[in-house]
Amino acid sequence: MTSIIRLERIDPARNMRRFYALDIETDLFGGARLTKQFGRIGARGRVMAEHYDDAALALAALQKQAERKRQRGYVLRFSS
Repeated sequence: MTSIIRLERIDPARNMRRFYALDIETDLFGGARLTKQFGRIGARGRVMAEHYDDAALALAALQKQAERKRQRGYVLRFSS
């Protein structure tokens, strides 16, 4: 299972061009890893990973984080 979401927040008046990407991958032990990548558009950004016992927990965390970012003004640009 793999889920990818990319959110962006662009505000030219504040010189703001940010992205936030969320990805879920299964690991070799039956768990799931939620990878978060964020930073300025055009830069590599920072990467953080969280491990969960199963994909359902990771998906719930992904949805919660995506909703938080939407509330802060991020717009969905890509989802698979």
